[in-house]
Order: sequence, then structure tokens, then C-alpha cells
Amino acid sequence: MIMLLLWLLLSLVLVSVLSFISLRQWLLSRKKKMHTSSENSINVGIFHPYCNAGGGGERVLWCAVKALQEKYQNAKLVIYTGDIDVSPNSILQKAKNVFNIAVDSDNVKFVFLKQRHWIEAKNYPHFTLLGQSIGSMVLGLEALCKFPPDIFIDTMGYAFTFPLFRYLAQSKVGCYVHYPVISTDMLKRVQQRQMSHNNKKYVARNPFLTWTKLAYYRLFSKMYKWVGCCAETIMVNSSWTENHILQLWDVPFKTHRVYPPCEVSHLKNLQHTGKGEDFVILSVGQFRPEKDHPLQLQAIYELRTLLVQDEALWNKIKLVIVGSCRNEEDYDRLKNMQDLTKHLSLESNVQFKVNVAYDDLLKLYQTAHIGIHTMWNEHFGIGIVESMAAGLIMVAHRSGGPLLDIVETSEGSQNGFLATDAVEYAENILNIIVNNEEMAGIQSAARSSVERFSEQEFEKNFLRAVSTLFTKV
Repeated sequence: MIMLLLWLLLSLVLVSVLSFISLRQWLLSRKKKMHTSSENSINVGIFHPYCNAGGGGERVLWCAVKALQEKYQNAKLVIYTGDIDVSPNSILQKAKNVFNIAVDSDNVKFVFLKQRHWIEAKNYPHFTLLGQSIGSMVLGLEALCKFPPDIFIDTMGYAFTFPLFRYLAQSKVGCYVHYPVISTDMLKRVQQRQMSHNNKKYVARNPFLTWTKLAYYRLFSKMYKWVGCCAETIMVNSSWTENHILQLWDVPFKTHRVYPPCEVSHLKNLQHTGKGEDFVILSVGQFRPEKDHPLQLQAIYELRTLLVQDEALWNKIKLVIVGSCRNEEDYDRLKNMQDLTKHLSLESNVQFKVNVAYDDLLKLYQTAHIGIHTMWNEHFGIGIVESMAAGLIMVAHRSGGPLLDIVETSEGSQNGFLATDAVEYAENILNIIVNNEEMAGIQSAARSSVERFSEQEFEKNFLRAVSTLFTKV
């Protein structure tokens, strides 16, 4: 019996090795054929399965594509995407409409992936991190078989695709990390048995389930480190992300901090045109659970409590929540927030605007007075920077990128406000409203501070980080 098991195990190992070798030879053969038409061309594959979404990650993608097109004339750019129901022209037009970024359509092609459902979180109610990571390998294998590139750049954080491209296609691998899939903060929350969107109540209350989840997270962290080390250059979007990636992957010589591109030059020249009586508070961000939009509604509810003696001022306050929806889950979250608005009796003071065009967003910036952002440990915060550039007084969460990179609260150099809970948010908002005439100095400081997050700075730092990938391809 033992001999039979050993023979089966040996056979399985042998078949796996032969399959790996055969697949690699086939992929390398395909790569060689791709270069028959032009010996000097470099095939660059960019992995961004949701390239037609309208979030900050997509601004990074399109600015990166534009920078690569201008720098490397011999590079053929291909974007791996799961947006199979949209045409290439529609994708590029949306990039122009939403981000005001125009790329050369003749030098960017799309490889449409049919297996994107493998990375959808809804398919993994339990062990979501592991499920999505394995799913990304399935999706990555489809991408690799359809187009094996010379250089592979992941811009969405699917690190488990790195070893596929490095060892099967011998591609050079680079990545732009918006946030680590797992972090020491997540481990601490589980260890301290705190409830959050990724630590359910029944887990936090059960010591055994907490121990099990901790063991799972620690094992996953080791796997995450191994796949991450397969990248030759690693770009991170903030000090917070950099600190966590260095803790998790321990790759100081490969890591580059490249702040994401923010449209600041045009926004800094916007003039406030709000002539109406409303006092507008603007929120900009995708409708995802980690953005914690319910906290914004709770803050407005607390603000109403503070203004219980001033009904006239309360009636002037409007919270406008602008966000993009990528899929059915996002639309479900939007519906839940609309229901919460009714439950809190805030219908007259809250508006939702979905998938707005860039020109419409500019008009909203011109009419708004305050910006609000409530995500805990936001990895960076493009929406925060752009709101500050547009002249809004920002109230952001006291954690992550806003705390470490963007918002300064020290006297003499203050450019915004930080808060942690609904009451603190409400108090800061009320302070801004009551002392509105005294906020010019903070507004000026905010607009002056955002230049280091410009598109030009991103392009310069991005190209410097990826330059090693283009040497001796």
C-alpha cells in the first residue's frame, strides 16, 4: 500500500514537471514567433482585469500607458482585461471622459479574458484572500497563454500571477502596489478580536475561530512574500503601503515609492462658483466596503444633532456622494446606502451620483465647500488630493496615506483636518462651516501641497522605476 502511494506521488510529480516544461517551451516558442516581424520590438503586458472601472487605480493605468508610449517607441502595449462586454474604443473613450487622459490607440491593444469570475470576491464567502489569489492564477494563466510578453506589469495587486509570468514565460516582472493584500494591521485586528468588513462578528467573538483565522493569515503572508519576491521592480503608492510591503516582502532594494498621478494643475485653477445657499460636502470614491460610506452618513446624522438649535443652517447642508460602480456588488452597496439614508431621515440632505463624467465632476468641485473621506488605512487617497487641489477643505481619516503623506494638521502648516469617528467628523465639519471665513489659509496651504502628486511627477518616477525592466530584454 505504501509503495503504491509512493508510486502515485512520484507519477504526479513527474506529470507536473513534464507539464511545466511542455507549457514553458510552448510559451517561449510563441514569444519567439511574435518577434519575427520586428526584432527590436518589446512586448509589454499590463495586467488590469478591471481597466474600464473609473477609480484611482485606472488613472494609474492610463497615465502609465501614456508614459510608456512616449518613452519607449518600440514597445507594443497590451492590456489584459476582463471587460469582455466593452469595445476597445469605448474603454479608451471612457479614460478620456473620466480622467482626461488620451493615449495613442494605435499602440495599445487589449487581450480580453473570459475567466474574470475567478477573482470575484462573491465567489469566495470564506477564505476570500486565498480563493481570489488562486483565482488570479487561473486568470493569469489565461492571459499568459493568449499573449506571453517580454515584460509583465501588474497594476492591480494580483501578486500570485508573478511566478507564472516569470518562470513559465521568462518575462521580466514589475508591479504597482496600491495596497498589500494582507497587512500587519489586519493581523492585529483579528488578534484583538475587532469587528470589521473583513473580520465578521461571529469570528471576532469566537476564540477558536480567531486562532484559526490568525494561523490562516500568517500562512498566507508567507505565500504572499514568496510570490511578491518574484517581481524585479516594485512600485508602491504611499508611505503606508511602502512600510507594509517592506515588512511583508523584505525587498528594500527593489521598492520605489511612486505617488499615484493626481490631476492637480487644472484643479488648482478652478474657481468656486457656488452662489447658492447650500453648503456642499463632497465625497468622491468607488462604492466599495472599505471606503466606509456609512460612516459619512453617520457623520451627517451627528452633525444634525449638533445643529439641533439651528434648523435653518441644517437645511443648507448637502452631502453629495460621487462614486463609480464596477459590478452588481457595488450597485447593491449603493442601494444599501440609499436605504440607510432613508433610515436616518437624511433624504433631503444627501445625494448620490454614480459614474459621473469628468466634466460633471469638475462642476461639483466648483460648487462644493468641504471634502470628506472615511476609509480606514486608505493606502493613498487620490480623491483627497484632488479635492484639496480643487480648493475644498478636506476632512479625512486619521490613518494610512492621509495621515502619513497628504494631510498636515500642525499649526502654521495645516492643510486639512483628520478624524476617526462620526462625532469627530461632525465636529470638524461644523468648525469649518462656522469659521468658513477663516479657512482661506488652510485652502491655500492645501493647494500648494499637492504639486508633488502631479501627473508629471508620477510619469518621471514611474519611468525611473520600470527602466530596469527594459534593459537587456
